Amino acid sequence: MDMKLEVVPLPVTDVERSLSFYVKKVGFHLDHDVQPGNGMRVIQLTPPGSACSIVFGTGMGDSSTPGSIRNLHLVVNDISEARKFLDGRGVEVSNIEDMGGVKYAYFADPDGNSWALQELLPR
Repeated sequence: MDMKLEVVPLPVTDVERSLSFYVKKVGFHLDHDVQPGNGMRVIQLTPPGSACSIVFGTGMGDSSTPGSIRNLHLVVNDISEARKFLDGRGVEVSNIEDMGGVKYAYFADPDGNSWALQELLPR
C-alpha cells in the first residue's frame, strides 16, 4: 500500500503576501487559487520538481498558529546554487552549514514558517 505525502497545510496571516513570497521569491508553481464560496479561498503551490505541495488560504478551518511550521525540507542537488537563487530574489537565507554528509541552509516566510534547504552529499 502506498502512502504519499502530497499536501502540507501552511498557516499564514496574509494570503496575498504569502502567495507573492512563494511564487515571486521562492519560485513555487501556482497550482490552484480557487474560491469555492462562503468566503473560502484555497491556494496550492508546488516547489519545482516536487511531488508535495503546500496549501493555505482563508476560511479553511485551520486553527494552527501562523509561523508555527518548522523546518520543512527542500532537498536540492546543489545547495550553493539554490541559496544563490533565493538570495538573488531577496529571500534571507542563512549561510550553508556542512554537517558531515549533509549540508543545510535555512530561510523563513513572512510569517516565520521555516524551511531548510538540504543537500545530501555522495557517500
